[in-house]
Amino acid sequence: MKRLIIYMLLPILLLFGCSKEQKEVKLEEGTPEFHLAQELAGILPSLDPAMNTVLASANTFEVTTGEIIQYLVSNMGKSTEQLKTLDAERLKKVIDDNVTRLTERKLLLAAAKKAKSSASQQEIDNILNFQYERSGGEEKFLQILEENGIDLEFVKESIQKDLQIQNYLDGYFASNITVSEEEVEKVYNEDKTASVRHILLLTQEKSEDEKAEILKKMEGILARAKKGEDFAELAKDFSEDPGSKDNGGLYENFGRGQMVPPFEEAAFSVPVGEISDIVETSFGYHVIKVMDRKKETRSLDEVRSAIESQLRQPKQNDVYQDLLNQLKEKASLKIIEY
Repeated sequence: MKRLIIYMLLPILLLFGCSKEQKEVKLEEGTPEFHLAQELAGILPSLDPAMNTVLASANTFEVTTGEIIQYLVSNMGKSTEQLKTLDAERLKKVIDDNVTRLTERKLLLAAAKKAKSSASQQEIDNILNFQYERSGGEEKFLQILEENGIDLEFVKESIQKDLQIQNYLDGYFASNITVSEEEVEKVYNEDKTASVRHILLLTQEKSEDEKAEILKKMEGILARAKKGEDFAELAKDFSEDPGSKDNGGLYENFGRGQMVPPFEEAAFSVPVGEISDIVETSFGYHVIKVMDRKKETRSLDEVRSAIESQLRQPKQNDVYQDLLNQLKEKASLKIIEY
């Protein structure tokens, strides 16, 4: 799961996505947020600021349309103008996605507080210093805050809360995720890179009839390759992959995760020196000849940390989703249709 300190990864205005905690956020008439909600209500009537429709409720909070509009303005700034160009279906999806995002953050923050998770001043200062550098210096950063009507103390409070959540999650993952020695050794002993030659016939934007003809053509090429014709020459003659065609279809020493899944599966499972059956990917039909595969050359101790991180990632995603589901159930969270 990606770290929640979103301001390290996203544009500066996303730093201000944490609205002040209130039991119910209602937009004040005459404010830019109120005016935006009025305009969007012309597309999606439920966003009418006078109605302030409840979109989600839990034991300890409600999320209203007013809070979501405020949240969008905080996160998108002037880009909220784009929302006015959406149709009702697309606008509703934007609203629904942000309701989910905001309610999950509220639940995580409550759990972090209950677990007495905290953030040190040094951690907060590190984030601030990163933003100063990214903005061209502290003075420029403070100028951006002033232009957007944001108080520096409020920014520090927002940073503190996100760090509080992240530190809580780090501790939760450490307590609920284990990686066995058998898992580490299995990954260590797998082939790490593959070298292949391949032939690609593109099928993107082709009709079903056209794809059938292309498949028939590839079957003929595969038959010739399996009879022993020079694979590199066949690739030069027939392949439609501009990245490898002139090199006889060669891709050397690529690691796992670098190719689309069906291609990777063939590259790491077909015996070295043999030719795959026809492999279909989002690009088209491939025939793959595996030229070589290599194992890790470094010692297990040198790569242990990287392998453990690799193994933790999918487990971490699952544990995170399980945690969210538990928090939603305990809070009796309800997303309300509108």
